[in-house]
Order: sequence, then C-alpha cells, then structure tokens
Amino acid sequence: MELVKGEYNLNQKESILNELVDEVLKRHIQPEDKYEVAAILESLGWNDSMAAEIFGAEDVFALAATVWDAIQTKIVFVPTSQVEKIHPLKYLLLIIRSFLRGTIFALPMAISVLSMLTLRFSLWSYEYLSLENATSIAMGTILSFMAVGGFTQAIARRGFMYVGHGYYYIARRVTFHFVRIGYVACLITAGAFLLFSLIFSVFPWKMTFIIILYFMFLCAIWLSVTIMYILQKELVFTGLIISGIFAVFVLFKLVGLNIIASQVTALLMVSIAGIVAAHYYFVRAEKEMEKGIVPPMPRLSIIVYTSIPFFTYGFLYFTFLFTDRVMAWSTNNLYMPYLIWFRGEYELGLDFALITLILPMGVVEVVVNEIMMNLEANQKNHMASEAGRMSRMYMLLYFKRIVFVALFSLLNAVALYFVIKFFSTSGTFELNLFTSRTTQFVFIWAVVAYAVVAVALMNSLILFCLSQPDMVYRSTLYSFLINLFLGFVLSRWVDYSWAVFGLLAGSLAFAYITSRRVLKVFNKLDYYLYSAS
Repeated sequence: MELVKGEYNLNQKESILNELVDEVLKRHIQPEDKYEVAAILESLGWNDSMAAEIFGAEDVFALAATVWDAIQTKIVFVPTSQVEKIHPLKYLLLIIRSFLRGTIFALPMAISVLSMLTLRFSLWSYEYLSLENATSIAMGTILSFMAVGGFTQAIARRGFMYVGHGYYYIARRVTFHFVRIGYVACLITAGAFLLFSLIFSVFPWKMTFIIILYFMFLCAIWLSVTIMYILQKELVFTGLIISGIFAVFVLFKLVGLNIIASQVTALLMVSIAGIVAAHYYFVRAEKEMEKGIVPPMPRLSIIVYTSIPFFTYGFLYFTFLFTDRVMAWSTNNLYMPYLIWFRGEYELGLDFALITLILPMGVVEVVVNEIMMNLEANQKNHMASEAGRMSRMYMLLYFKRIVFVALFSLLNAVALYFVIKFFSTSGTFELNLFTSRTTQFVFIWAVVAYAVVAVALMNSLILFCLSQPDMVYRSTLYSFLINLFLGFVLSRWVDYSWAVFGLLAGSLAFAYITSRRVLKVFNKLDYYLYSAS
C-alpha cells in the first residue's frame, strides 16, 4: 500500500483504514488481539511516525487498537453460515442407525448368553466345568482383556480417525502395526505368566497350560473384533462367533471331544478367520476408496506417543471391570487350593448383570452422536462473541441428556431384573439365578453398577470426541483404585460377595468424575473446541 505525504481528510483516512484492515486480515484471518495486529502492521512497514502523520495516533500500538476495533466491527457484520436442517425422516434413520450400532457391538455377548441358556456352553464357557477348568478359563479370559484392552482402544481411536477421512491405506498400516505389537505383548505376557507360575507354583502345569491357551486365542479374537468394529463389520464378527459355537457343538456333541479341546479348536478357527477377514475387508475398502492425493504416513513414534492416553484408558477400563472378580475369587474364607479360585455363584450374578449394558449402549451412541452433530452445526451458527451463550446452552443440553440416559439405564436395569426373574420362576430357562442368595445379591448390585457405568461411558465418549483422552483415563484410574480398595476390604472383612460393592463404588466414582470433566469442558467450550482443532 503506497502512501503519499500530505494532509489527509476524513474520507481518505477511512479508506486507508479499510485497506489496512484488509491487509491485516490477508496476513491472519483471525488475529488473536491488538498486539498481534501491531506486529502485523510493523511487518507491513508501519512505524510510529506514519501512524501519527496519517491517523494522528500516538504510536503503532494505538493504531493497532483502532485497526483491532475495526476488525471486530467487520467480523460482527459478516453473516454466519446457515446449516441446513436435517429432514425429520432422515434424522429418525440416523437415530435408529446410531442405536443399532451401539447395541450391535454387544450382540456377540447376547448370543453367548443365549447359547449358555440353551446349549449350556458357548465359545469359551461351559456350565458343568470343573472348578479347576473354570478357574483356568476365567483367568485366561481376564488376562486377555487386560493384555489387549489398551491396544483395542488405540486401534479404535486411530483407526476411526483415518477411516473417517477415507485414508484406508494409513488406517490399515497403523491398525496392523498395533496388532503386531499386541501379539508381541501377548506372547511376553504369556511367557511372564508361565515363568511366574512355575517359580512360585501358583497353579499346576495343566491349569497354567489351559490359561495360556485360552489367553492367546482370546487375545487374537479381541484384536480382530476391534478391526471389524472400525470397519463397521460387527455382523461379520457375530457370524464368526455363531460359527465358533456351532464348531464347539459339532466337536463336543457329535464327535465326542472333551469340552476344552472342542473350545480351543473353535477358538483357533475363529481367531484365524477373524484376522483374515479383517485384512480382507481393509484391502477391499482400500481398493474402493476414491483415488486422490494420499497424505504421507505419520511417523510411527508419533502415532504410538499420541495413542498412549487411549492405550492407558483401555487397560484401566478392563482392569476396572474385572477387579471385583479377582477380589472375590482371592478371598480366603472357603476352600482355597490356589491363590485364585473360581466362585461360580459370584460369576453367574455378574454375567447376567452384564446384559444391562446392551440397550443403554445404543442410547449412549444416539445421545453422543446428537450432541456432536449439533455442536458441529452450532459452531457455524454462533459468533465468537456468543461463546458464553453457546457454553450455557450445551451445559443445559448435557444435563437433560445425562438425566435421560441415567433414567433409561435405571429403568432398563429394573426391567431386566423382572424379566430374568420371570423366566427363572416360570421354568422357561434353567437360570439358577434366584436359587442362591449370593448369586441374587451379586446380580442386583451389579445391575445397578453397570447401569451407572453406562452413564460414565457416555461421559467418556463425549470427552473422547472433544479430544480429551487424558481426562478419561485419569477418571478411570481413580475409579479403579476405589474399586480395588473397597473390594479388597469388604471381601475380607464381611464376605467375598461384598466385592461387588467395590464395583458399585468405582462405577459411581467413574460417573461422577467424568461428569465433572464434561461440565468443565462445556463451561469453556470455545477453548476446548479450539484446542481440539
């Protein structure tokens, strides 16, 4: 912008100011404050003498303040982009799709429960197992969730991000990188457990062997199901579970193999089929994606570093879910031949209580999707000066939705209790749920705990969507410690079944802490949206 020395009238000054505002906005479309404007003015060649001569300003900073005010006025009158409203029918379909996506992930669990009720066995459980074998399978299952829980979360978060942008090549590379690390971690864990068991004689050789077998195959299955989830192929994995149960039926009932050999063979088949199917669907999606410029592969060290919070959360979450079991099974108030001894009455109550999470997970998916869709639209329809009003609006929306999810989860828990009681007392299914006071006691309190967990998971998902994984894993850590402490104390001082109160207290802490975190984010929504971007 060329200037000629001389006198400047009001119109000329206004014209020069408008040009100056345009020049500043070309350098930075959204300057942070008047000091950044001053820096831009100096980079354009303005100094104190020019500011005084043309505008009568004291110095460049005074001129920057004038330009800053002009920029704010200019921004105020820029119309916000209007977001087209979704047609009610389309919105209803989105809700149904979100609900099904939330519940369908739990479909394999529902099929396993149905298989236990009808066939008395599933892919990795059997009603008439000896206590030694039941302990071994339970230990292998718990260890598998703890060993790969972190990897499944890292895969899900990173995979979803790249798949959402259509970068299937990068998603496949990153996903299978974590899968390979997961397999290595599983082998190391199995070797460490074997060495520990042999040195300290924790379990006999036969039990240790069964633990490691189930542990390794279940680890492979959990990793493959995560890949199916990010590719939205949950029904394929459900089909694999059904095929595995059918294989157990053929080998156990028709061929006459023992249940352990039948299940291990079926687990091997499902784990291999799962990872092959996952690779096939990834490659197919990669071929079908639109051709264009593919961004470079991020450095693996950066991917691993940024995935640590998700990994930590996955490990802590699954550890939290199984802590009360370990506390109950390690209570030395009955016959205890080994350090941990399976308590069927406790496990039965928890297994049926887990059904409580199926429908609330669908509702949580719907609620979080609604909040995020509205948030994306409202960012475009609100000006920066309306940030406080937008924060208050979302805090109110959050209060409404958390009350809705809490009430739905509670009503769902009550309905589940009466439905199972009806089937149990009518003789439709041989549940054995209300024949034992311990099982009934654990079932009732676990149902309440899992209903609370649904609320906590809604909060966690909101925080993940707003790029706040640190808040989630710290909340999970505190909840796990509460679960561990209370579960240990109550199971030793009162009765082993009171370990369920550790789960309940940890769940309440999980929901409370994550709720406070969400309110903190919504209270300064503009800041967290900026940091997330």
